[in-house]
Amino acid sequence: MAGIPPGFIYIAGRLSRLVRLLALAYAGSTVWEIVFGKPAPAWLRVSAYLLPIPLGLTCDVLYTYLRDRREAARRGAVLAPRVKSRWPGGFDTLLSVARGFRKGPIGSPFDQYCREYGPVVNVRIMFADRIFTTEPEHIKAILSTQFNSFEKGKLLPMPIRSVSFFLTEVPGPVLWDQLNALLGTGVFNSDGEIWKFHRSMTRPFFSKDRISHFDIFEKHADDALSQAKARLQEGYPVDFQDMVGRFTLDSATDFLFGKSVDSLSAGLIYPKNSLPGQNKEYANHPSNVFARALSEAQSQAVFRSRFGTFWRLAEFWSDRIQKDMEVCHRFIDPILKDALEMKRSIKEGERSTGQVCTERKGFLEDTLLGHLVNCTEGKAFLNFAFESTLTDLDEIVNILIAARDTTASTLTFLVYMLSQHPNVLKRLRAEVLSTVGSSRRPTYDDVREMKYMRAVVNASLRGTHPTRFPLCRTSTEAAVWPGMNGGPPIYIPPNTRVPYSVFLMQRRKDLWGPDADIFDPDRFIDERLKYLTSNPFIFLPFNAGPRICLGQQFAYNEISFFLVRLLQTFSSIALAEDFQTRPSQSAAGTGRNAQEKVIIKNHLTLYVEEGLWVRMGEAGSSNDV
Repeated sequence: MAGIPPGFIYIAGRLSRLVRLLALAYAGSTVWEIVFGKPAPAWLRVSAYLLPIPLGLTCDVLYTYLRDRREAARRGAVLAPRVKSRWPGGFDTLLSVARGFRKGPIGSPFDQYCREYGPVVNVRIMFADRIFTTEPEHIKAILSTQFNSFEKGKLLPMPIRSVSFFLTEVPGPVLWDQLNALLGTGVFNSDGEIWKFHRSMTRPFFSKDRISHFDIFEKHADDALSQAKARLQEGYPVDFQDMVGRFTLDSATDFLFGKSVDSLSAGLIYPKNSLPGQNKEYANHPSNVFARALSEAQSQAVFRSRFGTFWRLAEFWSDRIQKDMEVCHRFIDPILKDALEMKRSIKEGERSTGQVCTERKGFLEDTLLGHLVNCTEGKAFLNFAFESTLTDLDEIVNILIAARDTTASTLTFLVYMLSQHPNVLKRLRAEVLSTVGSSRRPTYDDVREMKYMRAVVNASLRGTHPTRFPLCRTSTEAAVWPGMNGGPPIYIPPNTRVPYSVFLMQRRKDLWGPDADIFDPDRFIDERLKYLTSNPFIFLPFNAGPRICLGQQFAYNEISFFLVRLLQTFSSIALAEDFQTRPSQSAAGTGRNAQEKVIIKNHLTLYVEEGLWVRMGEAGSSNDV
């Protein structure tokens, strides 16, 4: 259905139901005229055409509520408390959620709902239930113990319900539908056999030998930090978020494709209000265009998720994600075509000469793209015929986003925390220097030895969980979650969207202690570790269960490597408050959000709005401590 406006698709999917209503009203008018020999009164005809929709909707909503309450009682459970709404269909709730995403602090207004109603609450929008939870036992059920009952995008059977479905949200592959333009059927947007296939293809590549191979990290980290030193010497602060985004993009494409996109070659950005910051040629550099389009596509995907199936009405005339992804695909296409052509030429060369091209074969074995092409013969996995245009980049985009964005987000917020906690920075740098010295490249064993380093990384991952807010699944069957504080279990109806937040869960004081709002790496070392050891599901930086992140150790290694190089190069980090965009007083929020000196936003990962601007003192200079 490419090219058809999303709004038309939405209307077309419900048009048959509206036609049935109108046909029924027309048939009734005709029967009246036959029976009574004259047309029905005007008021009756108008009512027959207009009333069935709101009447059917009312009956549908009431029936669904009574049915779910009955099914809950039959299981000895209760329904989740529902957010009170003043407007029909929870339209005011929808506006509140959209406003929170656009202007509120991260987690708004769901954090408020949890304070008022408890860790699990029904955020009902447009007559559709959304059971939102921050309870670790519920998240454990979604990700692990009841894994098969909650899926991302599997097509669900359409239940027989009233004709009022013209207005209500239609159950089905909601999340898949929202993210398809961005992720397609890649590993992060698929279920069942397709998901198992993708995961089985990528798992072997994340072996210890590959993830502890630091050559790629070193090349791009040295480039990034050299540019940072030069920029600081010019007298300008550095947008650390931009710098580390380029580092992870170049490292990720090198790791994936065997060929970096060289986004660092464009240079680091200047502050917008500076003269160099007005350079339009810089903004139009191919790597910058690619990164900007990928970021915009992710932001739109998360904003779209607030609307369920109604996102097509908000993007009535065009699919905004598709426009940005066309830019990204034009960037990646040539790399993928080269790999597939290489595979074809290798096979042809082996058939014609009987000789093996070691260099080319090495590429296909040493990169994830080559590994995927080798495993799938190219066509089955990438849906690509050598003579045609590349049509399916799903898995590459999925892995690229995971390899680039989550690591960049983690490093950004970790350095932000170091800028606010110089005592932590000093202690971490002391560990780095005592372990690897001021210039030696760290090894895999060095990284494993630095315990405080791991605690600092974990502390950052706990306070600013990098993945999008909230995450979501859909129940494929009726399910029951454990009750709260000894209360009755919670009933989850089938075909119900179930958003959950690791971000808010990892900030709960009843789970992490009264100092949960404080960034303190020692909580992962001292007696406070008891909170985590007694309940491991309160800390889920890399997901859990069958979908646990395959690149977990790869990410830890890349983050740790870059931090070592950073602290060997610089001895102090401070927020450049004269350039940093700060949250307004009205949007500050409560708890940890009230402490923030940056504006935290999210698309598929968390990021700092307008960048993280820092000044850093060079090691060995007069600023060295």
